[in-house]
Amino acid sequence: MKKRGFLILGLGLLALGLSACGLSNRSDAATLPNASKYEPTLFFHGWGSSMHAEEQMAHSLVNAGLTHTIIQATVSKKGKVSLKGHFREGDYHPIVEVGFEDNHNASSQQWGQWAKATVIKLQQTYHTKKFNMVGHSMGNMAIMFYLRDNNRSLPKLQKQVDIAGHFNGILGMNDEPNRMKLQANGKPEKMQTDYKRLLGLRKTYPNEAAVLNIYGDKNDGSHSDGSVSNASSQSLRYLVSVRAKSYQERKIVGASAQHSKLHNNIKVDKLLISFLRN
Repeated sequence: MKKRGFLILGLGLLALGLSACGLSNRSDAATLPNASKYEPTLFFHGWGSSMHAEEQMAHSLVNAGLTHTIIQATVSKKGKVSLKGHFREGDYHPIVEVGFEDNHNASSQQWGQWAKATVIKLQQTYHTKKFNMVGHSMGNMAIMFYLRDNNRSLPKLQKQVDIAGHFNGILGMNDEPNRMKLQANGKPEKMQTDYKRLLGLRKTYPNEAAVLNIYGDKNDGSHSDGSVSNASSQSLRYLVSVRAKSYQERKIVGASAQHSKLHNNIKVDKLLISFLRN
């Protein structure tokens, strides 16, 4: 009986110790010194893709000395966010690689809700007050629909980088090469459904945010990256430039400017580094 009693006591102490460790870890993460100085950069992958598509860009920032911290945020189909890794004390510009488990979901609005869930998780865990967002392909729609439904209680967006964004259509689905026309202010002559849903951003886009819009041109006469017309990518300007702190576009030209290659493009990495550093 004594041995059994000691065993029960030992297991109880072990459980108490593990519980205390867990509470300590959570407390440390939530009470980092100078919490207001942390400005994470969130990466959002495209449709059917994963965090793997974000790795080159994320590591290019590490190699450039912008940060030494990369953590991962996995979002379930139901919107539950799980974090792997943690912010480091004094490393004020950590990277968050975001992965959506239901990566074949076609709803831009749903992607926006998952993006919101990620931002809220970081706010609750690290008291995040400001942040940056980088999207490739469908990841841009996650950003845009998050911003459309944003509210003042959430962290403030500082910088937005859009790569290969299909804001007003995709070739072979609801767009064709050289068909879309833009007015002088970037307004499309014909608007797709998702684009119309984003028009409210012209009045609500955060005016403290700077925007960098990167798109590809294969230089084959299609004026596209093979999947998205340049006009569709450039239609972002009409939605955000009237309120954004700044707006700039950069075109990548050649075979390496193909849609799915842009997130592994050294020229894109350099633009990203320069924009986030300044």
